[in-house]
Amino acid sequence: MKNDYFSIENINELAKEMTINNIIPYEELPQYDLFLSQVIDYLNDHFENEKYTNNIVQNYIKSQVISKPEDGKKRGYTKIHLAQLALLSYMRPILTTEEIKKVFTLAFNEINDRTDDVISWEKAYATFCDIQTECSNDFLKNAYFDEEKIQNIIKECSLEEKDEERIKVFLIVMTLIAQASVIKKLAQTIVESYEKYDKHNSMTEDPKSEDSADE
Repeated sequence: MKNDYFSIENINELAKEMTINNIIPYEELPQYDLFLSQVIDYLNDHFENEKYTNNIVQNYIKSQVISKPEDGKKRGYTKIHLAQLALLSYMRPILTTEEIKKVFTLAFNEINDRTDDVISWEKAYATFCDIQTECSNDFLKNAYFDEEKIQNIIKECSLEEKDEERIKVFLIVMTLIAQASVIKKLAQTIVESYEKYDKHNSMTEDPKSEDSADE
């Protein structure tokens, strides 16, 4: 390949740029309350691949995935709502709406009741940003695809030179998809396993619940 634009070095640069533009620290979220239209504009401006609409956000509220807007306020959407929706932007490609709801319940119990939160939304969001940054840095340090192996596959295919780069990109993307698929499945399995574990413990602690289920 004459111009190897998709070398590991160049892809690392793409990943660095993506990381810089992809994380919004909690302190940089708007301090003032917003109208729903402003929330939509903010999210779509900061998450390029997201297409939030009023209906999408309102459906999350109706499904009790995120908190309802503050009562009695024209600008009913707070920094907490933005944190919730920003987290959703990371979670939506991995988990279903119901799975996201279950994950939020682990830390916040009843979504519209701040008094039963196990940790604060600020802490949860800030922690996620730290983890996201660490994961991105670790990702860049490691070889997330075997460039030599990919080059060998390309040689084995006896491709025309004009096709080599496109097949290299294909193989890189499929490698990343394979990794993402494993991570996605693991996240879903953990959520499902915890739900079963929690249900079993609840029945063990309250034998009457088990008796009722058998009736």
